[in-house]
Amino acid sequence: MMTFFVSMAADVLVAVLLVATIASSVKLSRRINRLKADEAALRSTIGDLVVASATAERAIAGLRATLDECDRTLAERLGTAERTTADLTAHVQAGESVITRIAAIVGQARAAAAPSAAAPAQAGPAAVHARAVETATPVGNGERVGAALAAAQALSERALDRLRARAA
Repeated sequence: MMTFFVSMAADVLVAVLLVATIASSVKLSRRINRLKADEAALRSTIGDLVVASATAERAIAGLRATLDECDRTLAERLGTAERTTADLTAHVQAGESVITRIAAIVGQARAAAAPSAAAPAQAGPAAVHARAVETATPVGNGERVGAALAAAQALSERALDRLRARAA
């Protein structure tokens, strides 16, 4: 009988171990199924990352092309600005030269107008204007230009008066 109990105990032990094995196999099977599902999700995620990476690379290439174009455009505009600055500098220098010449002409006109200052009633409005210009003391370039313009107008009025006098 003892063998019967030992045999029965061994069978019960095998049955318990078999049930434990089946239970752990079911658990492992469920875990494997979850891992396979996670693997599919991971593969999908990796595919999405590859597509996003390719899109980002194309965008970066487009940005580099745009940056190169902006660099070229900026270089062209800077070159144009430098040429324009040089032209403006030349024009300003030429204008200053003209102002200097006009100032010299005004100085000569003042010297010539000094003898005629004794007869203001006969000289007319041009002489009065020229005397007003003579008394003004220009300080800045704007005032010098204004004075030169006034003097040039006075000279042209005098020249017109002379022509009218010759024509009469």
